[in-house]
Amino acid sequence: MLECSDGSYYVGSTWDLERRLSEHQTGVGAAYTRRRRPVRLVWHAWHESIEQAYLMEKRVQGWNRAKRQALIEGRWDDLPGLSRRGSVQRRVGG
Repeated sequence: MLECSDGSYYVGSTWDLERRLSEHQTGVGAAYTRRRRPVRLVWHAWHESIEQAYLMEKRVQGWNRAKRQALIEGRWDDLPGLSRRGSVQRRVGG
């Protein structure tokens, strides 16, 4: 996961993390990061297969900012409570 210069997060997967980070930094990565450079690597994980990596990418892309920040900070126990559904329930019931 990259943090962009505007504070937003970009989530992706790759076979070669160093190469892909360099591509994002030089503007040949995704169009999203091209307009938001410089970027900074804030979280990554290794997976046994590209399929597992892709599934994790899609999962994290669906997360809200608070949940992504908890992941970055290693606050694993906070993740379940930060789901969009959990956030709505806390606002309505809290």
